[in-house]
Amino acid sequence: MKINSKLSSIISSITLFTSLCMVTACDDGFEEMNVNPNAYEKVVPEFMFSKALYDGARNRLGGADGAMQYTTSFNEVAGFGSKYIFLQGSAPYGVFTSAYTNEIQEITDVILSIQDDPINANKLATARIWRAYSYHRVTDLYGDIPYSQAGLGYREGILKPKYDKQEDIYKDLLKELEEATSQFDAAKPTFGAADVIYGGNMEKWKKFAYSLMLRLGMRLTKVDAALAETWVKKAIAGGVITTDADIAQIMFVAGGQAINQNPLANAYLSSDYSSANGSTNREGGKYANTFINFLKNNNDPRLGVLSVVWQNGKADTTAAIQKGMPQNFQTKPADFVTYSEPNPATLLRLDTPVLLMTSAEVNFLLAEASLRGWYTGETTEQLYNNGVRSAMKQWSAWGSTGVISDTRINTYLAAHPFNAAGTIEQQMEQIHTQFWASLYPDSQEVFSNWRRTGYPILIPNNVPGNATNGTIFRRMLYPSIEESLNPENLQEAITRLGGNTFLTRIWWDK
Repeated sequence: MKINSKLSSIISSITLFTSLCMVTACDDGFEEMNVNPNAYEKVVPEFMFSKALYDGARNRLGGADGAMQYTTSFNEVAGFGSKYIFLQGSAPYGVFTSAYTNEIQEITDVILSIQDDPINANKLATARIWRAYSYHRVTDLYGDIPYSQAGLGYREGILKPKYDKQEDIYKDLLKELEEATSQFDAAKPTFGAADVIYGGNMEKWKKFAYSLMLRLGMRLTKVDAALAETWVKKAIAGGVITTDADIAQIMFVAGGQAINQNPLANAYLSSDYSSANGSTNREGGKYANTFINFLKNNNDPRLGVLSVVWQNGKADTTAAIQKGMPQNFQTKPADFVTYSEPNPATLLRLDTPVLLMTSAEVNFLLAEASLRGWYTGETTEQLYNNGVRSAMKQWSAWGSTGVISDTRINTYLAAHPFNAAGTIEQQMEQIHTQFWASLYPDSQEVFSNWRRTGYPILIPNNVPGNATNGTIFRRMLYPSIEESLNPENLQEAITRLGGNTFLTRIWWDK
């Protein structure tokens, strides 16, 4: 579905009509036309729902790639995530700003336009689930954010929404997921083809919702273990994603406009890798040595799927030559071309999916639940192995280059067995180090999981001029424009948090 093409057509029609009116001085019917096109009465729910899905999937914290030590750059601005240097740009603000002007406003408009008609039960349920997904991605980066009054400017005139406490937001998101899953009705219509995740399959949406509930429930383990246990058990009882057939993903295409193309590939190509020579990367990006060393030292079969070194103008996946760039470089090294970067045959393809919730993630979270005694369906070792296997299998969605055979997966698991005799902390480290290796390129979700668990153990990068005294970020910054648009509510949130800094800890990050 090429949503931007439709939107462009609408905009072109409006522009043409306006031009004709200017030439002919027409005014017939102008009062009827002079209605806010974004008001909830004018929403086309199917179109807006698709747009909200695309925009939510595209909105990601690029700096998390560097903070989680997947990528780096010798360029200080481009290396924001790996060097903790913030000189200019919008990196700490981008997810907040984009969410409220795109997916949050869009999904709010969808909900407001359909909520009063009982025939829309399934549409409303899926919209509520996506709303929960969109909000949790924002609050996990910033803490307290506009929630209960957000997106209501046109309908209720709330132009300065209050910032809700993250604790209250989380409890409401979990409630929303529970209520939405009970709302599905097989006799009522769905969004159908406008649902670019599951095509209107309500059973799969239900698994996505419960898997999201599992993710959010686990997020509470440090701040409220009893509440975490309650929601984790509810999620498991409801039924979560445990096979690749149920993965929540949005497939993108190579043609059309940017909204149709894989956003990570588009960003990588735009910023660094379009030259396809390993040498003239515009912003100096490469894979970081932490990530490549892990894959290489463990003979991980994902190395050749993810990484290449350019040799004589050709992308070479040979394991022996893969090399991550140190994160403390502040000038271009003479051997820059010899460092690894994303594989053009997989990560730089525009016609590939964004994975929103995977069976790999769910199995790793279930493994932790098993360790905590919250789940007894399978052993912790079985769940860990399921997670590793799913994480390697899912790369087949990137084409033949991404296919990893069962033989190679079995060999890897045999060489890296789960430490069933280890301590709880040793097992937690093994599970969540694999979580880190397995969820790339969803580095934003890894960033949240790392803050919660402390794994993998990452050595911070301390270079001159960094903004965190050589410490990995704990949160992002509220946009400076909020100081002008919503100063009182912003200041109240900052006071509650204890400061609008990169190192201020949000509610669940204790």
